[in-house]
Amino acid sequence: DLLKSNSSRLLLASGDALDFQALLVDEDRSWLMVGAKNHVFLLHLDHPSWEPEKIFWPASREQVEHCQLAGKNPEQTECANFIRLLQPFNRTHVFACGTGSYQPVCAFIQLG
Repeated sequence: DLLKSNSSRLLLASGDALDFQALLVDEDRSWLMVGAKNHVFLLHLDHPSWEPEKIFWPASREQVEHCQLAGKNPEQTECANFIRLLQPFNRTHVFACGTGSYQPVCAFIQLG
């Protein structure tokens, strides 16, 4: 019933980018930012039927290779970039950090 009401949205991405861990709500702008495996999603709370904006942020090839050398299995998704932190920085940027395939990485996401 919730899906039929057009007030919800299934959030799936290519390559099973699930494992949602970090959430950030901006009530002033009416959006929800979601950190997941290799992705950051931006959902518009006032328009749940809109397609979410997606940022693809995988671990680098070097990080994945280092992960494999450490004995982790990339086929079991251990060598991915799991987004764990979404922190407001200022009105135009969010500070985001991911596991970076066991080599943590952080970046600023510019809000448009």
